[in-house]
Amino acid sequence: MRYLTAGESHGPQLTTILEGVPSGLELTSNEINRELARRQKGHGRGRRMQIEKDQAQIVSGVRHGKTIGSPIALVVENNDWKHWTKIMGIEPLIDVEEDEIKRKITRPRPGHADLNGAIKYGHRDMRNVLERSSARETTVRVAAGAVAKQLLSVLGIKVAGHVLEIGGVKATQITYERIEDLQERTEQSPVRCLDEEAGRKMMDAIDEAKQNGDSIGGIVEVIVEGVPAGVGSYVHYDRKLDAKLAAAIMSINAFKGVEFGIGFDAARNPGSKVHDEIIWDKETGYTRRTNNLGGFEGGMTTGMPIVVRGVMKPIPTLYKPLKSVDIDSKEVFEASIERSDSCAVPAASVVAEAVVAWELASAIVEQFGQDRIDLIAENISKMREYSREF
Repeated sequence: MRYLTAGESHGPQLTTILEGVPSGLELTSNEINRELARRQKGHGRGRRMQIEKDQAQIVSGVRHGKTIGSPIALVVENNDWKHWTKIMGIEPLIDVEEDEIKRKITRPRPGHADLNGAIKYGHRDMRNVLERSSARETTVRVAAGAVAKQLLSVLGIKVAGHVLEIGGVKATQITYERIEDLQERTEQSPVRCLDEEAGRKMMDAIDEAKQNGDSIGGIVEVIVEGVPAGVGSYVHYDRKLDAKLAAAIMSINAFKGVEFGIGFDAARNPGSKVHDEIIWDKETGYTRRTNNLGGFEGGMTTGMPIVVRGVMKPIPTLYKPLKSVDIDSKEVFEASIERSDSCAVPAASVVAEAVVAWELASAIVEQFGQDRIDLIAENISKMREYSREF
């Protein structure tokens, strides 16, 4: 499976086309819109989320509530487009108004794609860069991930995400009995944190950053249960599933690091305390005594829960902006200010769930049959049984 997205932050709509989704999967816009609503929530979100109420339209690939095997097109309209019709219009400008000149961006913002993208594509107005590089694009990535989640759920695979850290405030009470418990509890938290006390401190940190015209980042974690052993491959570098998940996490706007299981702590411990001992019983087959490697060995799943974390830097749009250089005059200025969040880590955890779900669904469809969801379910059931009896 693969998908492409199109659209600008203040353009008329965002679009994604999903190719390779198997036929026979039950799918309505309700499942997708539920995920889009989750992405819009979170303490620290800016005014844009008060303007938009993201709703996906399924415009192809689904008939009578089921996928038919052809490409699925999803569209999310931008409500804010009505305020930007001239500035972001498709047709050439005839009369350039003063307001349109003001909207031209020649002052790149540190930490953004503005300057590098302008140099790459030859844009003297960097709005051409920031409109596409905006995290608004993750709206339709979450929509694509919602389709992947629906596919995974049919196969008994569950995906959940939560926030571990914001602005140096770390969650410590993060135990839960079932993944459904994790999902339910984090939905009740404005910062998607299992630790209620830490969650309150995270909100205080966000409020303080906003008051200071600053921003803060954090760490999110995605957990996946129910993936059988052996998904992925060790035979080629580009077929290793953990590598694909790492790339997916790093593709999210503002993410600067990724780790599995105990991650970088593996460098600080001997092998005897890092590697997961293999155990077996008749009921479950092969499992691991621990899960330090986050559900992966040799680029393949072990059957243990997948645990992957991503690090999000502070959003680089600051209301007390950093210094920059005007690309026309070469004079020093304070960087341009675009409407932004003071912290988007809670929303980013939803995006992380989406991109992880997509890569897993894609790998499973490729490995267990490509065209029909019923055949994929049958094959994955056989694989689980084979693993128990191996």
